[in-house]
This record gives sequence, C-alpha cells and structure tokens, in this order.
Amino acid sequence: MLKGKTVAPLTLGCKVNQYETDGMIELLKEAGMTAVSFEEKADVYLINTCSVTNMADKKSRQMIHRAKKLNPDAVVIAAGCYVQAAKDKLMEDDRISIIIGNNKKKDIVQILEDYLEIGVTDEGMLDIAAEKEYEPLTINSTLEHTRAYVKIQDGCNQFCSYCIIPYVRGRIRSRELASITEEVERLAQTGVKEIVLTGIHISSYGKDKENEVGLADVIDAISKIESIERIRLGSLEPGIITDTFIDRIVDNKKVCPHFHLSLQSGCNTVLKRMNRKYTCEEYFEKCEILRKAFDRPALTTDVIVGFPGETDEEFQETVDYLTKLNLYEMHIFKFSPRQGTVAAGMRDQIGPEIKNQRSDVLLALSEKNKHAYEASFRGETLEVLIEEKVRRNGKDGYRGHTERYIDIFVEEECMHRICGREVDIINHIVQIPYGME
Repeated sequence: MLKGKTVAPLTLGCKVNQYETDGMIELLKEAGMTAVSFEEKADVYLINTCSVTNMADKKSRQMIHRAKKLNPDAVVIAAGCYVQAAKDKLMEDDRISIIIGNNKKKDIVQILEDYLEIGVTDEGMLDIAAEKEYEPLTINSTLEHTRAYVKIQDGCNQFCSYCIIPYVRGRIRSRELASITEEVERLAQTGVKEIVLTGIHISSYGKDKENEVGLADVIDAISKIESIERIRLGSLEPGIITDTFIDRIVDNKKVCPHFHLSLQSGCNTVLKRMNRKYTCEEYFEKCEILRKAFDRPALTTDVIVGFPGETDEEFQETVDYLTKLNLYEMHIFKFSPRQGTVAAGMRDQIGPEIKNQRSDVLLALSEKNKHAYEASFRGETLEVLIEEKVRRNGKDGYRGHTERYIDIFVEEECMHRICGREVDIINHIVQIPYGME
C-alpha cells in the first residue's frame, strides 16, 4: 500500500528526536516509500515535534500547517512530544491526518496503512506514564557517516519543577545492552567512527533494570567494537560523576574527554526551587573530579535564566559561580513556563526584558570562556575527525572536531601539505597542528 509513495520528514528539537525520525523513516523505506526533502511536494509529511519550550510548541504548529500548504492533499503525520502534551488540541486540527505519540513511533507503518485503508486511526496514542518497555526503534545507517547518535534509553524520573519531559516521555526505560551493541556494530560497518550515546536521561541507564547494567557497561561494550574510535557521552546528571564511575572509564582511550553536565543555576536557592538534586558545591566537586581524572576535559553545561523568583542577587550568585567554575561552553536558556509543571504556577514570574539582559550577560561569559579554552591548545597537535569538505570565509577546506569537540577548519592547501593531495581524508582522524588552520 505504501510502495512508490513519498515521505518528507522534519525533526524539531533534540538529538533523540532526530534518532527517532531516522528510525521511522527506515521503517517507511522498508515498506516501499521514498524519502524526500520537506520542502518538496510529498504524499506524506512526517513532523516529529518538540515541546521543551513554548517556542518549540509554536514551531511545531507552524511546521504542521506548512506541510498542509505544501500539498493540501497530503497525509500529515504529527508525532512526538508536542503531540503527547497537546493531544486533545491536535485531534481537533483538521490539517493533521494522524497523530503518533511517544512509544508508538515503531508502529508508524501499520498506523499509516490503516489510515490509508479506512481513513481514520486511533492507534497512535497511549498512556506514556504507564509505559515500562523501551520502544524498539533502531537505525542501520546515518547521513552523517563520521558520527552516529545512538539512543540508549528513554524517559525521566527527575521531575524538575520547570520540565515537561517526564510528562511527555514517561518514566525511565533502558534499552537492552545487546540491542545497543548490535546497532553500533551495524553502524561501524557503514564507516561510522564516532558514537554519541544519547537519550532523555542517560545517567539513569539501567536503574529500571535494578542496576544490573549501567552507563559504564554500555561504554565498555561499545569500546570493544574495533572500528569505533570515539565514544562521546550525551548530557549527564552531576550525580553520575563518582570515583567509581570515573575508575570505569578513565583508562578507556575511546572515551572523549568532553562532558556535558547539566547545571541550570549557580545559586542554591534557585536549584532548590527547580527541584534539582544537588548543590552548587556538589556540582563544583564533580567538575574537579573530571579535571583531576582527564587532561583539560571540555566541560559544558546548560543554564536557565529568569526562573520564577530569581532575584538580582541570586542571578549575581550564578554569574560569580560560573566565573569561578570556568567551563568551556554554556548553553543559555530563558525560562519558558510549561503548562502542567510546578514552575508555571510559581509566583514572581520574570519579565522578558530581564531574561534577555541576564541571558546576554551569560552568553558573553560563555564566549569568553570558550575562546580562552580553545586558545590553551594553540601550538599543540590535535587529533581531528574530518567530517566534511566545506567553504568557510570564502575559502575551501575541511571541517572536523577534536575529541574535546573543538570545531576545526583547515584550508584545503594546508590539508594537502599534511596528508597529500591524493588522499581522501574525510572520515579519518588526522593530526592537525592547532593554529595553522
């Protein structure tokens, strides 16, 4: 029934969403469909939505409506987190043909076939809070042949006061270790050199399996796959950084010394209102553990500004703390109230002007830290995984990342001097004198 039809996917939000879109497209291709660009006229449009902020909700609605304008006769599928959060609202939108919530994406082929056969479907939603099984979506290849994101778990049990994710993703569900390694082995056969472990809350991997396995076990298993040269970790909770965990990974040469530890605020009173499970002092200790174990690790984080009730004094505490912490890079977010969360109902909501001012302060600090960290490697020879040939600032060259995720661009002539003109260096790790690019 689907053979010969075209599908145009669009992913909004995180790398987990992108992974799941890729998994759905592989299933549709196996059923005979052809994937095309979202901007093309297609028989089916698949929008994998995001609901992490109000802006993400708005963007999801815009893209759903855009799909219908591209082809009024098309089947429009809305999937993912925004669908899970706003099911009743979307079911009344006549521009949407099918809605598919989380943990039902694996059934996309059957759901679409049933829609085309009988014109309606009610198979795409379930009670995500009651789900206990990991959804078996997998990928066999990736458009980015150097690096692949591999999803190892879903869901979150943290219930931070500002976050909608536990409500739209459900409780933690860990993927079987054998399934993870089988997928990585398939990806390695396609030439992938770097694996990025991702999920909604990868620090909790294995906790739903009575801790029979953990994140360190995943790392150990993947590192045994010979052609995989790098293992990069997605966002981590500070609590996972213990001496025991570090002892498991510190001697593994494939683990990238690049750690994204979620912080959210540098003020203990704000962290408490956020329902975060650590203090600033504990977070600082975790960073020191990493800095002691690894040579100049790239430490990055997320910070929310303008959380309800955040006073000028509390914000200044965050600025002072982050200055002392001296991270490589910070992703700054302005607080966005999510309906259904505790923080949305808190008093003393902060206005957009103050949020913008505070965001600018931390963005400037992040940029300063980033330049200083990268400058500390000037004159050293770094290993760069070459990802693509690009044109930057009017010059042809090659782009890649170091194990610490420093973005490197080398002009074509310089690269030829290093590797020779006849060598195809894309998807290879190359020794680059940092500063010559």
